[in-house]
Amino acid sequence: MQVIFKNGGKQYKAQVGDILLLDKLSLEPKSKLEISEVLAIVEGEDLVVGNPFVANAKVELEVINEGRGKKVITFKKRRRKDSKTKRGFRRDFTRVKVINISK
Repeated sequence: MQVIFKNGGKQYKAQVGDILLLDKLSLEPKSKLEISEVLAIVEGEDLVVGNPFVANAKVELEVINEGRGKKVITFKKRRRKDSKTKRGFRRDFTRVKVINISK
């Protein structure tokens, strides 16, 4: 069974046992999280699509840890203008594991 759910303005495709990196949620490790904004569920050949969300569907997640991603550099250069900018940032994330998907 696969599921597509929404969290923090982003959509994630997952199945039971997957480990995902969500935006930082400020939760303790080993705590449980339940998301009810399920957009679609695929089970074998069956596809259930919500309008906008599937009724009574939930995704149960367990928080593993929190961290920061690798540094991403944004570099802009305008040719022949002697103009350039270099910036970087690190994304904060919460690593979670999908425990259960219920319809």
